[in-house]
Amino acid sequence: MSSRRRFYARPLLATAVSIAVLTGLAATAPAATPTNDPAASPAAALDDTYYQDALGKTGTALKSSLHTIISDQTTLSYTQVWDALKATDEDPSDSSHVILLYTGRSQSKSTNGGNTGDWNREHVWAKSHGDFGTSTGPGTDIHHLRPTDVRVNSVRGNKDFDNGGSTVSGAPGNYTDSDSFEPRDAVKGDVARMILYMAVRYEGDDSFADLEPNDSVDNGSAPNIGRLTVLKQWSQEDPPDSFEQNRNEVIFDQFQHNRNPFIDHPEWVEAIW
Repeated sequence: MSSRRRFYARPLLATAVSIAVLTGLAATAPAATPTNDPAASPAAALDDTYYQDALGKTGTALKSSLHTIISDQTTLSYTQVWDALKATDEDPSDSSHVILLYTGRSQSKSTNGGNTGDWNREHVWAKSHGDFGTSTGPGTDIHHLRPTDVRVNSVRGNKDFDNGGSTVSGAPGNYTDSDSFEPRDAVKGDVARMILYMAVRYEGDDSFADLEPNDSVDNGSAPNIGRLTVLKQWSQEDPPDSFEQNRNEVIFDQFQHNRNPFIDHPEWVEAIW
């Protein structure tokens, strides 16, 4: 696997995306420029409420506290995921469309399905890594489920994440080889934070496997996904933007009522790993 490393600036999906005020907890829209400053997060006001028990902790203590916090959630069926993604990934410039994760293409919400040209439900933490399938729980957790082009979803398959490979046809900026997939620059951090969310949320105490990232790209059906060092790099270089922050708010407000803590506090990635 190539170890090439590219630095880039992330484009915003829209110049303005409104962030709904959630039960008086989050009061402002996100800044136009991505940032790792926790005080600038639209969820900073949640520190005294939602994240209160996690503040000041690091390492396993922080991971354990966050697990307890985000495990309090409403679960969805796999059928309900279709409608949820139409809300969470809505194109801020066209409410009848969703933005596809890997291609960045804006596509009609009505074209979901399994045929070429359709969009379907991508498990960013590949469901075979821990063998959870589409069972209610990790298999339907929309914090890591995203709309994707059917063909590109198939190309990614259950590969781990890493830098390098050949360009994915029809999806400029994405690369793949026999054992890994590299998403386009604009969503590298999104992918990393979704993977790390899953590792905190699913710790093996709810009849599902204990999901953990590692530094391999040959994990197969083991409940692991790599490459952790690259995922950490991606999270650092590609901080949350307004689309990702809005998605977190919609999931919290309308569907699962839990949050991805690494969108609210990107610095917690390094604090744990």
